[in-house]
Amino acid sequence: MDRLPRWADVALVPLISLLLAAIISALVLLSIGQSPVEAFNVMVEGALGSAYGWGYTLYYTTSFIFTGLAVTIAFHAGLFNIGGEGQAQLGALGVALVCLSIDWPHWTLALTAATVGAAVFGAAWAAIPAYLQAKRGSHIVITTIMFNYIAAALLVYLLVDVLRPAGQMDPASARFPEGANLPALNDIPGLNLIFTKPVPANVTLFIALAMAVVVWAILWRTRLGYQIRAFGKSEPAARYAGINPVFIIMVAMLMSGGLAGMMSVNNVMGEAERLLQNSSEGAGFIGIAVALMGRNHPIGVVLAAVLFGFLYQGGAELGLWTSIPIEMRIVVQGLVILFTGALDMMVRMLLTRIFGLFRSRQLGAA
Repeated sequence: MDRLPRWADVALVPLISLLLAAIISALVLLSIGQSPVEAFNVMVEGALGSAYGWGYTLYYTTSFIFTGLAVTIAFHAGLFNIGGEGQAQLGALGVALVCLSIDWPHWTLALTAATVGAAVFGAAWAAIPAYLQAKRGSHIVITTIMFNYIAAALLVYLLVDVLRPAGQMDPASARFPEGANLPALNDIPGLNLIFTKPVPANVTLFIALAMAVVVWAILWRTRLGYQIRAFGKSEPAARYAGINPVFIIMVAMLMSGGLAGMMSVNNVMGEAERLLQNSSEGAGFIGIAVALMGRNHPIGVVLAAVLFGFLYQGGAELGLWTSIPIEMRIVVQGLVILFTGALDMMVRMLLTRIFGLFRSRQLGAA
């Protein structure tokens, strides 16, 4: 049976999928009387053409790295965690409770405590669907979907009736103390020579990149990672090898929920500096697309997160500087997800046939 070369599967398939998504997006723009060239130029200039644009692109990228890694680590255990949105919202609650608990003397102490708080709250929210899957056989997709809505409702209740300061109208917590304010990239010596204007991207970016390395090391350099991947490949074989399915499901989902929760450090502590109602900003769902496009590998997740960061910031620029509706970025994201996820096999089969014909000609010539 013909198989694609490794380089083609890793690089060529995603590139062709992106190209197809771009072509269809261009046709959609033409159908509504807009110029695809103008749209592309505005997106590139707004998201990548300046340090200021990069500051926003990297801000979104940071969130998407966390949620993409969350989906990745669960996927390798054969679990489809689509509850990253709810886990991120509970992680945001953990960040807020930690930051509001004391008057922090320095941001490094606050960041450490908030990161732990976000991970614990996100993992705790993921633990319930994990337990229901491991012990009761409840499907993880259904339970994690349900827990997204429960998390949103719980956060609204807490913001309106518990955490909202007296006399404040909008449903949000009090502002965090000054010692809990994270430095943005423009505040870091050396980087402030590049980012000369205030940008939302902050030191959480480096935590996200570090977590990508940690996830890679866990999955491919530890016994636990081997057990997770073995269980995800074949549960009966893993059981026969003595791998405890309850342990793997719980551990994988706890790590997944913890990573999703850590995303909230970026936007709640690093950018908003208080807990808002829409704290996750949809990043939990985007993480699914990031993981799919990144082939569930940390390196691929980081690259895909940059792409979706570009789409987010570029789409916002479209809404600001052109008559193209900002919702167009959702169309583009949907097309990217469609071709890199649902239609991924179509591209792979086409390339497999092309490479097979090429090999046949080479053998015939020999």
